[in-house]
Amino acid sequence: MSDSSRSTATTPVVNAPGASILDDASLAWRALKAIVKRPFYAVYERRLAKRLHEWELPRHIGIIMDGNRRFARDFGRRRVLYGHSRGAEKLREVLRWCQECNIPVVTVWSFSLDNFQRNDAEVDDLLQLFEDRTRELIDSPDVHENGIRVRYIGKTDLLPESLQQAIDEVEHTTRDYDDFHLNIAMAYGGRQEITDAFRQYLVDRNEEGASLADVAEEIDDSCIERYLYTKGQPEPDLILRTSGEIRMSGFLLWQSAYSEYYFCDTYWPAFRRIDLFRALRAYSQRQRRLGR
Repeated sequence: MSDSSRSTATTPVVNAPGASILDDASLAWRALKAIVKRPFYAVYERRLAKRLHEWELPRHIGIIMDGNRRFARDFGRRRVLYGHSRGAEKLREVLRWCQECNIPVVTVWSFSLDNFQRNDAEVDDLLQLFEDRTRELIDSPDVHENGIRVRYIGKTDLLPESLQQAIDEVEHTTRDYDDFHLNIAMAYGGRQEITDAFRQYLVDRNEEGASLADVAEEIDDSCIERYLYTKGQPEPDLILRTSGEIRMSGFLLWQSAYSEYYFCDTYWPAFRRIDLFRALRAYSQRQRRLGR
């Protein structure tokens, strides 16, 4: 799950002398503040929920689920898998909220091509977590009762064979659903997606006997769009990134040309329904010209 590169250089506070006392005090203080604020947030959330029907909502929302590792470190966990596991649970909640808001397409970025460069132990933990969660989707009542079509986008051939098999099974099991679309970007890179699309377009035209001159004459946006990982789906209207990082990192580069962006300071595992409502309200208030 995507996270900022600078967090890898952060030394966990628990390694410092006396850090456990300071860390416990910090956690206790944050917990106390959360308890005090909870009733006020509940009132605010209900107020936003009542106005939801007044807003113009996105048809497709893209989410960069960032901050899992920093979340784990803030809780004094030496293994960042804790943050990734909590992030996976949060995804279930957020998908339910999106369904409640009648947002039919959601694309989430779980693992980038660059993430393969992390230390072997973390990558192995992540890939096993992905496989476990993917297998859960195969028989998930939430998936089947709500007609969710699940697709994985990216260089999935780079993933372990057992994970690829799980992906094939969940995609096959949900292939006929059309009420809600969930795209999981895994082993994904935006530049790689565009490169793959161009390459496949050229391969197909070559097999059809087209000359290079023919291809140069005819090529336009529509030629490439039908080879993108998200072909057949609307482009993302809104892209949301958690954890306070203000950059796209290559997420849906082609598709996001006219997307609205929303950056949230909250780490992904701590993302709340009120945070989603705020993002949707901000989107509704934007004046979208789509280049016109």
